[in-house]
Amino acid sequence: MTKRKDKDARARAREARLAEQREAAERERRQRLVRLGAAVLFVAVIAVVALIALSGGGEGGDETIEGASAVDRELEGIDQSGTVLGDPDAPVTVREFADLQCPVCASFSEQEIPDVIDRAVRSGDARLEYVNFPILGEDSEVAARAALAAAEQDRMWQFTEIFYANQGFENSGYVTDEFLTGVAEAAGLDVEAWDEARQDPALDDQIAEAQAEAARLGFDGTPSMVVLGPGGEENLGTPSSARQVLAAIESAS
Repeated sequence: MTKRKDKDARARAREARLAEQREAAERERRQRLVRLGAAVLFVAVIAVVALIALSGGGEGGDETIEGASAVDRELEGIDQSGTVLGDPDAPVTVREFADLQCPVCASFSEQEIPDVIDRAVRSGDARLEYVNFPILGEDSEVAARAALAAAEQDRMWQFTEIFYANQGFENSGYVTDEFLTGVAEAAGLDVEAWDEARQDPALDDQIAEAQAEAARLGFDGTPSMVVLGPGGEENLGTPSSARQVLAAIESAS
């Protein structure tokens, strides 16, 4: 009987050791899987970071700037002088006070201004003057100076329309030298001359004059418009549509 008990005890001890060994092996297997998974995840993260770096490596350069071809088509064949688009002898002038960072300005430029250009500017009935009226902070002032520098090469409208097509969130820091240079390149500017021109302190005087004129007209938002012609002056404030602008042009003719 004693021998049988000893045999049973040894069997139980052996089974316990085997169970412990199986459990240890299972723990090791799980740890290896965790380590392998972590390594795979690390490699995947590195790959994603590298892909983002490669795709964003040219940010601000011309290759990342969109809309240049569409803008060229929109403005093709139209006279341009400084900040004015259209026949300089057109009887009616539409002055648009705008901030390049303003999303409403960008929307109006993309959705309504093309109709005004096609139906009134191309025909010589009116000319459009873009008045840089930065109201959203320092980045807007930097953008305004860049646009006024583009006006010295008579390509300010290309610059502003391309800027709008690539507009970021206001005051998010996207208005960098790199971004502005990319817009200038896409707009077909002599970038070296443009870069020198935008450093001119006289541009600040132009912005101050625009702000004073906006105050006289009672403008405190953008875009705001005033239409002037033989038939008088009509202050539109912030227009709702191209139709409203075209009606004002007809009244002022």
